[in-house]
Amino acid sequence: MADDKRSTDREHQNITLRDRRKLIITGVHNVESFNEECVVVDTVLGLLVIRGIDMHINKLDVESAALDIEGEIGLLEYLDHTAPQRRGGFLSGLFR
Repeated sequence: MADDKRSTDREHQNITLRDRRKLIITGVHNVESFNEECVVVDTVLGLLVIRGIDMHINKLDVESAALDIEGEIGLLEYLDHTAPQRRGGFLSGLFR
């Protein structure tokens, strides 16, 4: 029964942002890259880019597929093929 709940949780994604300082994301497959200004996360809904200042990862829970980030959060953006592409592509957006 507990395994059924875990597999169902992995198929959904929730994003909770508290006071622009604490971000909790569920449905996380992998953290692709991170530094104090940008975190790129592979989620069940696609790549998610989080931009901010002085960000750090508090916890990555593989069992529940949850990620906990603290810092000054400024932007959450999904990268998918349906959104208009920026000039320069994905990597130039990460390294501005």
